[in-house]
Amino acid sequence: MSGPNKFFDDMSRLMTNAMGVAQGAKTEAETAMKSLMDRWLADRDFVTREEFDAVRAMAQKAREENEALKARIAALEAVGNPPHAGRGGKSKG
Repeated sequence: MSGPNKFFDDMSRLMTNAMGVAQGAKTEAETAMKSLMDRWLADRDFVTREEFDAVRAMAQKAREENEALKARIAALEAVGNPPHAGRGGKSKG
């Protein structure tokens, strides 16, 4: 009765080899797709997360400085144009 057992052993080996080939093809396809995506992204002039965060921090600092300068200008204008000056806050310049 070595006939049916030999057949099943051969089929088992064949399926194992086929699975190994399929796994190798999958790995190769993943590597090729990753390489393609890396090249595509490199051609797109996207910024890195670090660059984005750095620019966002600079913009936040600029907004804060702008708000501080607005407050300072408002304070200076209030000192320069007191409401009780008798001219209604307007200069005759």
